[in-house]
Amino acid sequence: MKTENRSLLLGRPVEFFSHGVEEEWGYKVPQRDSFAVIRPKDEKEGEKYPLFVVFHSAGHDLYSAIWCMETEGNHDIYHTPEDSFALVLDCRGGAGDWWWGGLTPEGVDEEISDSERFGTEPRPVEKRCIATVLWTIENYAVDTERVYAVGNSMGGSGSLGVAGPRGDIFAAIKANVPAGVRHINERCVLNGERPDGFKIPDPPLIIDYSAQDDVWSGGHELLYEGMRARKYALIGFFGPFGHQNNNSEIAKVNDLIHSLDISTLRLHDPYPVFTDASTDDPIPWPDRRGSAASGQVNGFFRWRNVSDSADSFEIELRLLRPDEWQSRVTFPCSSVADVSVRRRQKFSLRPGERFFWEFGGREGEGIADAEGVPTVPRLEITAAPKILKLKK
Repeated sequence: MKTENRSLLLGRPVEFFSHGVEEEWGYKVPQRDSFAVIRPKDEKEGEKYPLFVVFHSAGHDLYSAIWCMETEGNHDIYHTPEDSFALVLDCRGGAGDWWWGGLTPEGVDEEISDSERFGTEPRPVEKRCIATVLWTIENYAVDTERVYAVGNSMGGSGSLGVAGPRGDIFAAIKANVPAGVRHINERCVLNGERPDGFKIPDPPLIIDYSAQDDVWSGGHELLYEGMRARKYALIGFFGPFGHQNNNSEIAKVNDLIHSLDISTLRLHDPYPVFTDASTDDPIPWPDRRGSAASGQVNGFFRWRNVSDSADSFEIELRLLRPDEWQSRVTFPCSSVADVSVRRRQKFSLRPGERFFWEFGGREGEGIADAEGVPTVPRLEITAAPKILKLKK
């Protein structure tokens, strides 16, 4: 590994690296790999810091993505907190990368066949990205509980597709107007029958914000439908804000998008999955693309883990309150949803195993699904916190 040079970005040290690709990544032709690590502004010896992995858009490369960070409103998803590390990846240095090969809303690149791109097997660029993330974790003071993937446009699609199957590394993903969701749909098999033996860790929680009047958002129903069917955690926001990357401009259309700070989520913390919530707005895909309405799916839910043992599990559920986030939206008083719980560390259930549950004066029995995931149907969640208890 070769350090090219060092510089400063708004008071934060930046280290640039360039090297050849590894044989095990499977590239067909030799090429260079470049990336940069941006350090915390006031890094202290002995402390650990979150890591944000930045996937740039098709219109950018490593260097222009970093340049965007100097100006507020310029691809704000690239702007990582100053008390964190940022790993800025590059996919413009070699032929056939583009995070997975997709260059159009349909994910088509004539140089790469569908048989190479589609399916569950990661391409060389994906293997390179994961290897670089692991190298960064090993060589910097990274808090491995707080590793996040963020990206815009093609990088939004890349963050979903590369980090989605790697719930063993990433705590959460935040994707700004991702240019297609076919990547994550293929790698996680969100829709359709899964191959024999296919298994991935509980995926990172995903925050996706996309616009129905953005041509690159076509097919977004696959993400919403697949995450719902698999009982994976998706918080979705939408509205007619186009292919926009400026937070202030997007907030004029939908001002709820950043109400949940992903840096509060940790890799080994259990999290709830909400499905079919009564407060969900109708998504505009595929047949309401001309709608002028803004909306959300699961955007009001909040939670706090209470206890996790071999015999029982407790998690506090509530709704976001107006005093926590200023918005033009009228906050709901209650929401009824199915609630599943993933990433439990001690309270494990076998597929088909019975469990007991209690919530808000109600109680009942349930059966864990084929993955051992418990789901409690139609819980009424309000702004007043209530504890969901699961027992053997």
